[in-house]
Amino acid sequence: MTTVVERPVGARPAPPVRRRRRSGTWGPHVFLVAWAAIVTVPLLWAVVSSLKTDREILTSPWTLPGQPRFDNWSRAWEQASIGRYVGNSAIVVGAALLLTMVLGSTVAYALARYPFRGNRIVYYTLVSGLLFPVFLALVPLFFVVEQLGLLGTYPGLILVYTAYALPFTVFFLHAFFRSLPTALAEAAFLDGCSHWGVLVRVMLPLARPGLISIAIFNFLGLWNQYLLPLVLNPDPDRYVLAQGLAALSVSQGYRSDWSGLFAGLTIAMLPVLAAYVLFQRQIRTGLTAGAIR
Repeated sequence: MTTVVERPVGARPAPPVRRRRRSGTWGPHVFLVAWAAIVTVPLLWAVVSSLKTDREILTSPWTLPGQPRFDNWSRAWEQASIGRYVGNSAIVVGAALLLTMVLGSTVAYALARYPFRGNRIVYYTLVSGLLFPVFLALVPLFFVVEQLGLLGTYPGLILVYTAYALPFTVFFLHAFFRSLPTALAEAAFLDGCSHWGVLVRVMLPLARPGLISIAIFNFLGLWNQYLLPLVLNPDPDRYVLAQGLAALSVSQGYRSDWSGLFAGLTIAMLPVLAAYVLFQRQIRTGLTAGAIR
């Protein structure tokens, strides 16, 4: 016996159940997996090659080393001067990053929170630096730094790095400071806090995710910078890491010391990889915090 379910008069028929197509989700996953392989496989191959002998690199490049040779790393650090290059990069990038964050945060806060005549002109003048290719400014920049007597010195490279990173820092933090609540600043002013005190005690702690994010981005960009030091830093004793790796690739290539070359590349990659691994959560937080406020 069949039971018939009567539908009320005027009721709409139930929509047919459609099975969700899963084929459309395969495309992004395949792309992400392929992209991850393209990025990670060369890095892993360089690390594995740094632990091999020169004979193993040439005869069996895709196999694991028979016995890890950690002495390649010590040879690259001492004999190939990788340690000196890392130290030079740490001095230049560290000082430039500190100067960029101090100047960028104060300028971005003033432009975002204080309306004054010429505010937009100053802001767009700074941000227009993002649209200007740096290689077009190399020749005049070289003569300016040379006339100041700063060519081939740490202060000259630090000031140029700061000027290079400042436009993006102001652009990023300007939007972040504008998204912060104004009521907290007004309450601090009512409590007798000065303008500088509001910035240091209220606004900078609130903007911490954005500050961390832009500091990481600037660190990665300045650490991997090659064009500016190539033109403005001709002294071999003050070579930064990118210049040192270029010189190392030439010298080790003539010597056929491929294991030392891969060891130097691996040492150069470690600070960048450490920054990605340790601060990936802060990067995501900083990128999303300004969008959801």
